[in-house]
Amino acid sequence: MARYRGPVCKLCRNEDEKLFLKGERCYSAKCGITKRPYGSGQHGQSRKKLSEYGLHLREKQKLRFKSGIISEKQFSRYFKISARKDGVTGTNLLQILDSRIDNVVYKAGFAASKSQARQLIKHGHFLVDGRKVDIPSYRLKIGQEISVKIKSEKLIKSLMEDITLSATPRWLVVDKAKLAIKYDGLPERDELDPNTKEQLIIEYYSR
Repeated sequence: MARYRGPVCKLCRNEDEKLFLKGERCYSAKCGITKRPYGSGQHGQSRKKLSEYGLHLREKQKLRFKSGIISEKQFSRYFKISARKDGVTGTNLLQILDSRIDNVVYKAGFAASKSQARQLIKHGHFLVDGRKVDIPSYRLKIGQEISVKIKSEKLIKSLMEDITLSATPRWLVVDKAKLAIKYDGLPERDELDPNTKEQLIIEYYSR
């Protein structure tokens, strides 16, 4: 499946849930789902009751979108890796998604949205353990550190000035003065998105 390049507010409206794809805008009165709390299109206001399969599909799609609008192929691969690992498959999947460098950069407050984090990474503004990483899906290992290229420090600092973010997740050690992030450990399930019903996603891939 090709990468989605349409209006992201449309995704939130169709999923009937804030997916926080536009950063600060999602917390303001300009949020698309706040202004128009119904699906997009001609029949957006006449929602039909979803089938069991539909519920499973929608939950899978929501997590795909919330994790940076990643491709179906990539998401399916993450699920297979999660299922092979020891532990709870659903928790493994959420931990894998949160170990992606684009999600880490966003949650650390170095970018206003996940799409902006993705763009900054693709443009080569970040280093991992001193080496340039320009792949947004790069998965961090525990103990690895993200830093900002010297030439990019002014840009990142200017972006951070406009970001009002909640508390930094426990599993990240962030030094905003030095523009450094350390991936310090795996998050527990109760520290991850409480709105995600991962069991429905497991049932989707188990059908």
